[in-house]
Amino acid sequence: MYNVRKIKEDLLWIGASDRRLSLFENVYPIPDGVSYNSYLLLDEKTVLLDTVDSSVKEQFCENLQYGLDGRELNYLVINHMEPDHCSEIATIMRLHPETQIVCNMQTKKMIEQFFNLGLSDDKYKLIKEGDVLDCGEHKLTFVFAPMVHWPEVMVTYDTTDKILFSADAFGTFGALNGNIFADEVNFAHDYLSEARRYYSNIVGKYGPQVQTLLKKAEALEIKMLCPLHGFIWRENINYLVEKYTKWAAYEAEDKAVVITYGSIYGNTAGAAYVLASKLAEHGVKNIKMFDVSATHPSYIISEVFRASTLVLATATYNSGIFVNMENLLHDLTAHNVQNRQVAIIDNGTWAATAGRQVADMVATWKNCTLIEPRISLKSAMKEEQASSFDVLAENIVNGLA
Repeated sequence: MYNVRKIKEDLLWIGASDRRLSLFENVYPIPDGVSYNSYLLLDEKTVLLDTVDSSVKEQFCENLQYGLDGRELNYLVINHMEPDHCSEIATIMRLHPETQIVCNMQTKKMIEQFFNLGLSDDKYKLIKEGDVLDCGEHKLTFVFAPMVHWPEVMVTYDTTDKILFSADAFGTFGALNGNIFADEVNFAHDYLSEARRYYSNIVGKYGPQVQTLLKKAEALEIKMLCPLHGFIWRENINYLVEKYTKWAAYEAEDKAVVITYGSIYGNTAGAAYVLASKLAEHGVKNIKMFDVSATHPSYIISEVFRASTLVLATATYNSGIFVNMENLLHDLTAHNVQNRQVAIIDNGTWAATAGRQVADMVATWKNCTLIEPRISLKSAMKEEQASSFDVLAENIVNGLA
């Protein structure tokens, strides 16, 4: 049974959601599933903008058949060649051999890598940045967005209705619950954290490239954002754009503290809780704490993108950093975390080396400041170390001012 939503009189959402997938890209937990958005423009020429993941193929094909209502499919625009959006290219070309693929040269190369379609060159309409596709009433133009977050990525702008089909930019984790527009839900309360987690983990490494795309978008009048995951934006678009502007510049959204700890028998965790209590006594609100062995790194990375200050408390393990804390640090490094204040607490019974190693890793992060003192525990926190925690808490608070 088809499941289609009308965006405009001649524009349909024909995507689908998957609630059974547990890991996005086989890495990131998605307890609320994920949506795969595809759009169908019904002008003098019909245009399909991207396909979907193979997991929702049947629903997608029913939606497309209903949307076309017997018409030919003239164009398939490929904005992004990642398989969760391009898996059904072969299906489309089999069902609609009349279709011409609209893409750039890098995309064409990737199509030929993923598929053995045997298409002649005239089945491709190769475009350059700024080219225009005349569909009748609608004129589509193309803006290249390399490394947001693959090198072939482009976005499509409908100059008639001022709609930006934004590929992976402005996406959100989570299946859609019938509501496809961000103004149909309490986005800030219920979905912002998943938009941030999506951005920081999927695109966060490529902040400079995102900034380039945002600058290009400034020149466009945008009345609607249609991403490939999550909600469509038709109201208060600047809210999300401002978030992206901060995230892409690695600027904290909030003057806030995230405390992470890697603890084996509980003593390092206890020290982290002592620091949290001291911060609270200083009036610090909304402190976030994470056990790195219990929380997937993607959630912690998202919070680090939000907050200005990060505390890393870790036990020493095999003369190194506790393994799950070390994994988090590698992930934070890979996602290009910058412009943060960082405090370190380490613990060791017979070889307390983790603190120095954590500091060495943090030193590779751009424009990050270590907050003194760096506290080192021997097996467990002692009463005489309470004053050091007081000083560290005061210095963290001063950095939040």
